Amino acid sequence: MSKYRPDFFHIFAETDKIMKRICLFLLLGCALAACSEKPAAPQVIAHRGYWKAEGAAQNSIAALQAAGRIGAYGSEFDVNLTSDGVLVVNHDFTYHGYKIYDTPFEVLHNDTLRLANGELIPTLDEYLEASLQYPQMKLIFELKSEGDPEYEARAIPGSVEAIKKYGVTDRVEFISFSLSACVAFAKLMPGVRVEYLGGELAPAEIKKLGLSGIDYYYEVFDKHPDWIGEAHDLGMIVNVWTVNEEADITRMLDLGVDQVTTNEPELAQRLIAARP
Repeated sequence: MSKYRPDFFHIFAETDKIMKRICLFLLLGCALAACSEKPAAPQVIAHRGYWKAEGAAQNSIAALQAAGRIGAYGSEFDVNLTSDGVLVVNHDFTYHGYKIYDTPFEVLHNDTLRLANGELIPTLDEYLEASLQYPQMKLIFELKSEGDPEYEARAIPGSVEAIKKYGVTDRVEFISFSLSACVAFAKLMPGVRVEYLGGELAPAEIKKLGLSGIDYYYEVFDKHPDWIGEAHDLGMIVNVWTVNEEADITRMLDLGVDQVTTNEPELAQRLIAARP
């Protein structure tokens, strides 16, 4: 028996080494898993671009660029369709008193009608082209629509075509107050985030429509704070608009929103960075 003892102890020693390595790998795996489970920091979206920056204006190219310079997660912008089928970036349905959907592009795009910073009203093409300077920044695309099927049948395909033309499909996230527009974007561009703005539907109802998230006014979440957890349980994203005061931003962060849309993106960034 004694002649086998050295082999026995050799096997025992090798087994012990293997077990120690396995334990080390398991500990490292647990540590990595713990890190991956840490919630991601909330993201900041500049509402209508960072239009409060020097030289910028709401929905201007300069506001888009300012959002990119401060490292905002995304720049939100609004898209309207002119009477002759040109997609332009402007918040209201009107521009200098003209109803955009009833007005040809050449009337809106001239030297007598300018944004507050002196720019001409941007086309969607111009906006998307300018966004290529900041490839890490998301483009939060809001289609302005009152749910008119004829209008959306013209505006939505053109929007999708422009996004594909500039190769920014992986950077675009759609939002709209029009449920029909949200559903149409979700069907035309599967895998792209689409979030509803209205605020009257619970997360489960939005999920059934095939949308990826909710983007509600902050007072909606004050009234329905449980909707944030419900949305997360359904694998949905939660954005909140338009939160500008420090107390309101902090309250929304405490509730657990994923994204903050704000006219004060640098303030929101500082508040998020200061959180434990």
